[in-house]
Amino acid sequence: MTHVIAVAAGALVLAMAGGCTDLKPIQAQLDDLKSQVSKLQATGDSAKAAADSASRAAQAAQTAAQQAQSKADAAASAAHASQQCCDATNEKIDRMFKKSVSK
Repeated sequence: MTHVIAVAAGALVLAMAGGCTDLKPIQAQLDDLKSQVSKLQATGDSAKAAADSASRAAQAAQTAAQQAQSKADAAASAAHASQQCCDATNEKIDRMFKKSVSK
C-alpha cells in the first residue's frame, strides 16, 4: 500500500512538473492580454477626452448662437421702430404737402 502511495505521489510530482512547463505560454498570453488591455484603456481615455472636448465646443457654439440670435432680435426690433418712425414722418410730410396744395 505504501508502495502504491509512493508511486502515486511520484506520478503527481511528474504531472505537476509537466504542468509548470505549460504555464510559460499561458503567462506570455496573459502578459499580451494585459498589454492589449492597457492600450485599449489608453484609447478609451483618449476617446473620452475627445468627446468631452467636443461637448464643450458644442456648448460654446450653442451659447454663441444664442447670443447672436439675441442681437439679431434686438436689431430687428430697432429696425421695426425705425420703420415706424419713418412711416410717421412720411405721413406728416404728406399731410403738410396736401395742406399747402389745398391753400
